[in-house]
Amino acid sequence: MIQGVIFDFGNVICAFDNDLFLRRLLPHTGLRFEELKAAIYASGLPARYESGRITSEEFFREACRRGNLSISVEGFFQAFTEIFTPLPGTFRLIRDLKKAYKVGLLSNTNECHYERYFKTVAVFPLFDSVTLSFQVKEMKPGERIYLDALGKLGLRPQECVFIDDIEAYAEGARRLGLQAIRYVSHASLLASLDAIGVRVP
Repeated sequence: MIQGVIFDFGNVICAFDNDLFLRRLLPHTGLRFEELKAAIYASGLPARYESGRITSEEFFREACRRGNLSISVEGFFQAFTEIFTPLPGTFRLIRDLKKAYKVGLLSNTNECHYERYFKTVAVFPLFDSVTLSFQVKEMKPGERIYLDALGKLGLRPQECVFIDDIEAYAEGARRLGLQAIRYVSHASLLASLDAIGVRVP
């Protein structure tokens, strides 16, 4: 019987678009858009930041070096944060599920997005557990990040369902015995939850 529902953040709770960040950086570099995108994202730099292998300061310095950027720390991280758009249907769902289930957050993310955005989201205080890759120092679909979420909720794998927009990350949860749903749309999510016996109050 499902007792806990664990949510990914990006494109499940809030949509995001990394291109918005890059476009805000263009006035601060001589590189073209595609060159800047390759310099920052193709380098694997964001993954190092999300896995906790580098600090926010190191991420800023390395991004500026790779992207030939001349921008303040505050300007950089403000641009880096202004990429999210709330998904109201998921907000309502979390509020409703909280009445009958434990709810958790499990996300591949970094210190900046967590401190500057995640914590400000209206439903954030509702989470019974928060598991973040940069703190755990492991990213989905690594086993340890799912186990961290289960441990914080105090539930067994078969008592939880995990919701993520990336199938490989949903499959990572299934390998440990959790139910998992790939998020495609709000309507399909509600149908999938109902199919496994999760009743939305």
